[in-house]
Amino acid sequence: MSTIFLDVTRLLTRLYDGLLPTGVDRVGLAYIQKYGSRARAVLSERGFSTVLTERDSQQVFAWLLSSIRNRNAIRALVVRACINRLRESRFNGVLFHTSHNGMEFERYYRAMSEREIRPVFMVHDLIPLTHAEYCRPGVDTAHRLRMHTALKHASGLIVNSQATLDSLAAEARHANLPLPPSVVAHLASGVTQRPLASRPLPEPYFVMLGTIEPRKNHWFMLHVWRRLVEQLGTAAPRLVVIGRRGWECENVVDMLERCEILQDVVIEEAHCSDDRLHAYLQHAQALLFPSFVEGYGMPLAEALALNVPVLASNLDVFHEIADDIPDYLDPLDGPGWLARIHAYAQADSPERSAQLKRIEQFREPTWAEHFERVDRFLEMLR
Repeated sequence: MSTIFLDVTRLLTRLYDGLLPTGVDRVGLAYIQKYGSRARAVLSERGFSTVLTERDSQQVFAWLLSSIRNRNAIRALVVRACINRLRESRFNGVLFHTSHNGMEFERYYRAMSEREIRPVFMVHDLIPLTHAEYCRPGVDTAHRLRMHTALKHASGLIVNSQATLDSLAAEARHANLPLPPSVVAHLASGVTQRPLASRPLPEPYFVMLGTIEPRKNHWFMLHVWRRLVEQLGTAAPRLVVIGRRGWECENVVDMLERCEILQDVVIEEAHCSDDRLHAYLQHAQALLFPSFVEGYGMPLAEALALNVPVLASNLDVFHEIADDIPDYLDPLDGPGWLARIHAYAQADSPERSAQLKRIEQFREPTWAEHFERVDRFLEMLR
């Protein structure tokens, strides 16, 4: 059987910097759990890459899976990896690269070809190309280069949804580039079942989960909450905003920090542990997911897996994951969101009870199903 290689550059960098895993990082960790026992780790920088020894690979995988952070040990390992690069021989195998970092450098693909390693990349979304207005300036150009370089040189592509594959195929046609062999493999929710935690807040509350950035629509939801407080006063439900502050979100920060009417009602959790996150979700009236666009939407699957109702934007990818289980609304329908939140905040809400009944039909995506598709895809590539 050919060797599996896992590019862990992003994961190791974020561990070194002391950052909590994002959704993309959790995918990379799942690949380590699946293939790590028989895999070699790859580190790269601006397209220059090196393959770690078996011993150092296992050490890195152990650090990443346990979140053990030893900066001196990491630095020493990186130095060894750079020295060992001079003694590399040819390999035979498949590389999984599960983040978008470094996809744009052709030298990366050339080096893998020289090592006889076939690179397979995961594409999480094409949002910088389809909705550049929600991203930092210049990200659209960088992401287009990533996608085009992968379309030209990757041996295969894994996409997280049919919606993402449709966007990728459209971009390939537009750029007159071939679409490499591709497979749709839904992502598992990442939920680890835990015992029911104690309630974190005595009042009814709703949760928004994800990095604060324009496409997540936090600014809109904070205005909905301001109206709720104006209407209900101290009886208004709480809003828990879980996620770090991202880019171009100054208007959201202004609302969080300077809107007095929201100060005792909106709770910001920028550094939320997994245990605390699950406690918040377990007791929430609903997860709110008013995004303008998503490549997948893991929080939706996470909430439904915990039997938590979801109020979500009417996006194709959400229907792909959850069918008609959530209550869907237009992301700009202020009165609609206001009315639905009013309804779900009630202790005996018939709307919420109806969705809880629908959730019984939810078929949670699993990593077992994901990797079954990926393994079949690998056999086809071979």
